[in-house]
Amino acid sequence: MASFMEELWSSVFTPGPTRTLLIATNASFAALQLVLFILGLATYSIHFVVLSVLCAGLWYSINWFAHEVRIAQTAQEAERKKQAETEAGSTDRKKDPGARDSADSETETESFAGSRKVPTSSAVATGSESASARLQPPERDTKKRPSTGGDSSGYGSTDSEWEKVDDNKA
Repeated sequence: MASFMEELWSSVFTPGPTRTLLIATNASFAALQLVLFILGLATYSIHFVVLSVLCAGLWYSINWFAHEVRIAQTAQEAERKKQAETEAGSTDRKKDPGARDSADSETETESFAGSRKVPTSSAVATGSESASARLQPPERDTKKRPSTGGDSSGYGSTDSEWEKVDDNKA
């Protein structure tokens, strides 16, 4: 029993449905169904029947989901094996001439799409445009918003306005 509890504790932190976690889940739902059945017989209340139906639906959906996750995990493992076999069989591929080894690289990341080489810092300044000119946003005819005169917060009331109100009443 102690080893089952240890396995249950560790299965909580393991991704995917583990055998131990499914056993504990199914045992818990079976016990809940038993309790609901006994309470339904003791009280003849429709509430326990409804709760039992809800419990059965949740129990079924959890087992269905665990089954689907197992299928997806199996498919992922098969894909990984297929990809590993493909990579192992193509060790005689020629290296991309534009690609650098990680020891020769001066940047953290370099991306290559086919044979197209991403420009490096020395290749950026080529052409008639400089890099800073290409990075600037295009100039647009912008109009400045008219000032509201005063507070920039949009709240225009001041103490002097209250004094003006008091002066008008007198």
